[in-house]
Amino acid sequence: MNEEENVRYYTVPEKKKGKGVKNAVIIIGVIFAGLILLSLTMSYSIDKLFTGLGISETASGEIELPHHEYIAQVNVEGTIQKSNSDTFGIPYGYQHIWTMNLINDLINDSNNKGLILFVDSPGGTIYESDELYLRLLEYKNSGKPIYAVMGSMAASGGYYISVPSDKIWANRNTWTGSIGVTLGTYIEITELLDKYGIKTDTITSGKNKAMGSEFVKMSDDQRAILQTLVNEAYMQFAGIVATNRNIPMDKTLEIADGRIYSASQAKDLNLIDEIGTRDDAYFDMQGEYNLKDIPLENFKYKTARWFPALLGSLNKKDSSDLSVIKELMDHNKTLTPMYMAEII
Repeated sequence: MNEEENVRYYTVPEKKKGKGVKNAVIIIGVIFAGLILLSLTMSYSIDKLFTGLGISETASGEIELPHHEYIAQVNVEGTIQKSNSDTFGIPYGYQHIWTMNLINDLINDSNNKGLILFVDSPGGTIYESDELYLRLLEYKNSGKPIYAVMGSMAASGGYYISVPSDKIWANRNTWTGSIGVTLGTYIEITELLDKYGIKTDTITSGKNKAMGSEFVKMSDDQRAILQTLVNEAYMQFAGIVATNRNIPMDKTLEIADGRIYSASQAKDLNLIDEIGTRDDAYFDMQGEYNLKDIPLENFKYKTARWFPALLGSLNKKDSSDLSVIKELMDHNKTLTPMYMAEII
């Protein structure tokens, strides 16, 4: 304090810069470390709980088969495509290569006595759906029984992979069917570009090389070309339904107009065999194929659970008009022929 002409001056010590920021960083680091530790602890606890229930959950990428006789439950949950991963690249849901390898191992495992395919999927890409169908057909042809059990939905590609089964079971609230093909939605923005005076020029080796580009109007001939590809995939779908479900082709084409069916409607049309639960299917297989006392082993691809989802929620997306248009344009570049129920 200094005194000068009855005025008092106080000197306030200056705070050290950066100390608050440093403490905040430390606190945030401790919180995230705690969340990671809690996540790992919960995963371990859940795995121990699953083990206690007799459910085999394999480590990511690894397939461990039991050393005793068993019926395998293979799960197809989510979109049937090459892989499913979140913002951080962490896999979740259906994993195609892992599932294909698992079924192949089951075919060659003498301890495996049957397969229950649990399907909860709106469908997926044509290539992966058909590849999985063929692998399941190979399993069936090995002489082991295979049942499909439908969850809340088993539509389009989800139904496609179910048809080679000896029996198809559906929950009473299942939505299934949607037999058909979609190429996705084509977005053409030439008029939008004209509005803003934007000119484009696409150089190609032939008149159809840029077919599907959002910068070029699609001609009637080009649309017809794409329609022939969709029609061919559709006839493939209808053909495997007719063959595997013993439904005349003309009747199959009549009911395969892309619509979704309830479980009771699907049963009336012979698209499924029974309405019931996974337990009902399991007990039926035991009785039908003399597999009494053979346990059910549930194979699942282990993934991180809630922690990556927590991190993913921090990834904010721009919702401006321009970003929406850009997202539509990006989507337009990835049009893929799919056995997919769009409404689901």
